Amino acid sequence: MFRSTRCLISALHRVKDRYLHTCDQHLSDVAEYESPITDENKKGPTEGRSLYLDAQATTTLDPRVLDKMMLYLTVYHGNPHSRTRMYGWESEAAVEHARQQIADLIGADKKEVIFIFGATECNNIAVKGVARFYKSRKNHVVTVSVMMVNNEIGVKQPIEEVGAICRKKKVFFHTDAAQAVGKVPIDVNAMNIDLISISGHKLYGPKGIGALYVRRRPRVRVELQSGGGQERGMRSGTVPAPLAVGLGAACELAQTEMAYDHKYINTLSNHLIEKLMSNLTHVVRNGDPVAWYPGCVNLSCVSKMNRY
Repeated sequence: MFRSTRCLISALHRVKDRYLHTCDQHLSDVAEYESPITDENKKGPTEGRSLYLDAQATTTLDPRVLDKMMLYLTVYHGNPHSRTRMYGWESEAAVEHARQQIADLIGADKKEVIFIFGATECNNIAVKGVARFYKSRKNHVVTVSVMMVNNEIGVKQPIEEVGAICRKKKVFFHTDAAQAVGKVPIDVNAMNIDLISISGHKLYGPKGIGALYVRRRPRVRVELQSGGGQERGMRSGTVPAPLAVGLGAACELAQTEMAYDHKYINTLSNHLIEKLMSNLTHVVRNGDPVAWYPGCVNLSCVSKMNRY
């Protein structure tokens, strides 16, 4: 009986290996997929609506990202953890491709990328997970957590310098990079980051998906979750393949277009600030004018009060 079971498992693995050889062609077919989104319906019902200037809160879904997601919402709908049949292999290949796209954007190994449902959950798993895992092994657990780019005033923190200090002192270093990933260059190794939180809807990807980078060398351990053991046990539950594909596509686009976008946004921001400050009185700019992400402009209009 046991021998027959081993033979069956071995045969399934051989079938899977042969099938996965076709996944590159499958991904090319997805790339050539003709989008149902036309120039007309891409515009949406925008007439009469105010200009949207709150991209720090959320961004629109890039139509190119939606194109990549559509096939996994309709045709290739299998559970990526169903590893004994074709439908699961298709979704699994797409999820792993997305994992690689995210890793490439931050200079990581794809095995260090864990799919989570959003940056807030990433922060909780990272900070609380490290504390809970090591509390029984150490009397005092020290973890540093810094927001890479502030979502209110756009200030960029000196992450590389903070990371160097933390590594020297053997302190775990986490950064919430929801406002930074895809907007400023990130290299987790050069910056000595141990854990990093990523949000899909902050970089023109879908809502409801994020990613947590967890360093493997030197290894960082977080408390495991009860469940099916998916995502190395750190986030049990079925990975939503369409959302993962969307996050991966958004990361790939960001990597390709980041330099151009940064230059373009910098030009727009400087123009906006110049015009507002030259046409309005008592306008004060908040934040650091040098260590600053230009996609976030924060100004205050100060009223001079008369004394009676």
